[in-house]
Amino acid sequence: MKENDGQHLVYHEFAPVYDQHSRILILGSFPSVKSREQQFYYGHPQNRFWKLLAGLLQIPVPESIEEKKQMLLTHHIALWDVIASCEITGSSDASIRNVVPNDISKILQEAPIEKIIANGTKAYELYQKYIYPSTGQCCQKMPSTSPANAAWNMGRLMESWQTVIPAK
Repeated sequence: MKENDGQHLVYHEFAPVYDQHSRILILGSFPSVKSREQQFYYGHPQNRFWKLLAGLLQIPVPESIEEKKQMLLTHHIALWDVIASCEITGSSDASIRNVVPNDISKILQEAPIEKIIANGTKAYELYQKYIYPSTGQCCQKMPSTSPANAAWNMGRLMESWQTVIPAK
C-alpha cells in the first residue's frame, strides 16, 4: 500500500466468485475497507447486498463466506469488482483515482453470462469507461446497496433489483 495525499494505492486481493453455470454477473466498484479486511465482498455490516439478494431469492441470509459463495453459485450468480487496483481514501468511491480495471474476459469466456449488473453508479461508470470498450457487453445500472445510498431503503432496493434478479 502506498500513501499519496491521503490516498492509498490498494489492490483487489480476492478472487471473483463464478463457475461454468453463472448466468448473471454482478460488479461492484472496489471492496470497502471492511471487505478488504474480511477478504470478501460486501463485508460492511451495514451494506445491504447479502440481505437484498437473500430476500430476492427467498432464502435465509447467508452468514459465512462459504454460505455466501454457495448462495451465489447455486443461483448462477457471479460476483466481482470492476477495479483491480486504484488509489482510494478509505472506502470512498468518490475518491477513486488511477484505476486499473479487472479483466472480466475470463469469466465471460468460461461462463454463459447473459446479464451484467453494476451495483451502483460508480461501478456502472467505471464499467462503461474501462470494460465495455473491450467486451461490447451492455451493463445494467442498479441502485447501490451501500449504506451511503441512504435514499434507497430496503423496500425500494428490493423493488428495483427484482427486475434483474427474479425470485426462483
